[in-house]
Amino acid sequence: MAKNNLTLGDLTARDHAFYGLVWAGSTLSARVDQALARRHDLPLSWFEVMLWLQAQPEPVAASDLGAMTLLSRSQVSRVADSLQARGLIERIPSPTDARSVRIALTEAGRRLYAEADATRREALAEVFDDLLDDGDIAALEAVWAKLKARPKE
Repeated sequence: MAKNNLTLGDLTARDHAFYGLVWAGSTLSARVDQALARRHDLPLSWFEVMLWLQAQPEPVAASDLGAMTLLSRSQVSRVADSLQARGLIERIPSPTDARSVRIALTEAGRRLYAEADATRREALAEVFDDLLDDGDIAALEAVWAKLKARPKE
């Protein structure tokens, strides 16, 4: 069977840049998600919540996680339920609001995060780290900073 050469047609440089970002994000995320699921039975969404939690000096509110991650508040709640069921996070009553709880990684959660982060780095090594030099990374950081600085709607 003959292979068709598909094309996006005549796109502007900005269109190519946008679709390049979409492609890169989707492709790299899928690669990491597959590696984390295979080695740790850990979906990428769970890893993302753990990523934010591991960096915090104190437990955080689920709503704060929802604001920082790519997940909705209800998704964060479902992920937290799953992580808690595996003993990877704990819910702690808020010291300032009796109606709310804060979330923190358990020691088991910190260990799994470290193992999963090593898996993430390994999964990205040849398709990201090995292909991009320090100048490329600095350019990407500058782009992300500009895109993130845009006021939220």
